[in-house]
Amino acid sequence: MDPITLEGPRLTLRPWRAEDDAPLFAINGDPDSMRHFPAVMTRAESDAWAARMRGHFAEHGWGFWVAEERASGSFAGVVGLLTIPWQARFTPAVEIGWRIAPTHLRKGYAEEAARLSLAFGFGRLALPEIVAFTLPGNEPSWRLMEKLSMHADGRFDHPRLGTDHPMREHLLYRIAREDWVASRFG
Repeated sequence: MDPITLEGPRLTLRPWRAEDDAPLFAINGDPDSMRHFPAVMTRAESDAWAARMRGHFAEHGWGFWVAEERASGSFAGVVGLLTIPWQARFTPAVEIGWRIAPTHLRKGYAEEAARLSLAFGFGRLALPEIVAFTLPGNEPSWRLMEKLSMHADGRFDHPRLGTDHPMREHLLYRIAREDWVASRFG
């Protein structure tokens, strides 16, 4: 599948470019932006994460898109869909996720981009379900999941974090295609 670009009222969700690595690192290297992740990334770790996102695009034609502000062309963050590469009670699955640049927070960009991603996932990809997960303390994230009509489905221990890691426990949210349709047209 050729790489997909999605257009929203204020954002373009587009495939990755080499020049996206620096603004991505501005998020991944920022302690406040990464407070709900196990660690701040080094530049090399952030670049490796971007390379994995590009690889997902190369394989599938979609993934975590770069969210670009249409008016300015600025890098607003990364938002999209990703196949989960590890095992848990709800995998195999496709997750929806977001990381918004500090300068673009509280503008509704995560919601706009997430809605575009869900429409693509349930429309063109015809996915039966999309999941999301976050730490219990990340209220802005789980509140957005609820705003997107996702339903809480308990907690799980993230398999990539050690048994004694303080961030091991995550909340799981899900939305089935029929529930997404009902939330839009019901």
